[in-house]
Amino acid sequence: QVQLVESGGDLVQPGGSLRLSCAASGFIFSWYAMSWVRQAPGKGLEWVSGINSGGGSTTYGDSVKGRFTISRDNAKNMLYLQMNSLKPEDTAVYYCAKYFGSTIATMNPARYLYSNWGQGTQVTVSS
Repeated sequence: QVQLVESGGDLVQPGGSLRLSCAASGFIFSWYAMSWVRQAPGKGLEWVSGINSGGGSTTYGDSVKGRFTISRDNAKNMLYLQMNSLKPEDTAVYYCAKYFGSTIATMNPARYLYSNWGQGTQVTVSS
């Protein structure tokens, strides 16, 4: 069955960096676009970034543009999110989610628009 397992979350100071990873299994990873979605404490889901199946097209939410970089390694079935210049408002649980197809079909974070979700990894930005 499809599995998405996030890792890399941690407590980091403002201005610091983290790299999140998402290990995918149970499907042909290179066929599907992927995304990162986050949920801050007490708030709704926020779409962060998406990448198409081949990795050649990426998109970012306005709040992370210029600070975060999404990438993937299709040979290793891995999705990544490099997060730089972290701010306290980046504190959230970060989820990787699989699109139904090969393109970044939406920037809407609603769960039903993605075929599968990971369990999430906690990122806390605080001094």
